[in-house]
Amino acid sequence: MAKYSEAFKLGVVQSYASGESGFRAIAQRYGLDHATVRRWVKAYQAHGVQGLRRKFSRYSADFKLSVLQRIAQEGLSVREAMALSNIRGSTRIISGWQRQYHAQGLAGLQPKPRGRPKKMSMSQSPKPVNALPDAQRSREALLEEVRYLRAEVAYLKNCRPCVRPKPKLRRKSAGSACTEARPHIGTPV
Repeated sequence: MAKYSEAFKLGVVQSYASGESGFRAIAQRYGLDHATVRRWVKAYQAHGVQGLRRKFSRYSADFKLSVLQRIAQEGLSVREAMALSNIRGSTRIISGWQRQYHAQGLAGLQPKPRGRPKKMSMSQSPKPVNALPDAQRSREALLEEVRYLRAEVAYLKNCRPCVRPKPKLRRKSAGSACTEARPHIGTPV
């Protein structure tokens, strides 16, 4: 989709407002789609020059619901609702809201997190809390910690073969295959 400057859009709207021709003729003169010209004119009529400026915004679920309710109650078209609500862009915005609302209800209109989801954090194995230094701990507590650490090491040693990749088979080069076959070649049977 091409991006047009505010001055260009204003020139197109003013040429329509002068009454010299209709949407299609002006669109053809400027090399645009007639729906684009119509959208710019409606936005200018509803909001003035502000309606022609680019607008980057996210809409809350309440705002989306109010736009959809207004369309249903007043019998507005999607284009009219966009112009009245100062929503810029394609009509697919509101059409998407309608699809989501009919499929999932109000939950479908909630903003969704963007970007790649965060990785799950690796849960650490519970380690005994050493509140006292080793010299002050009892013999039983120290032996218990030694048993725990030995069990952890044994577990990790047993898991190592599962994680370690299998060794790859070496492929014989074409030269080595020929040298192995040589004694059989040319010998009388």
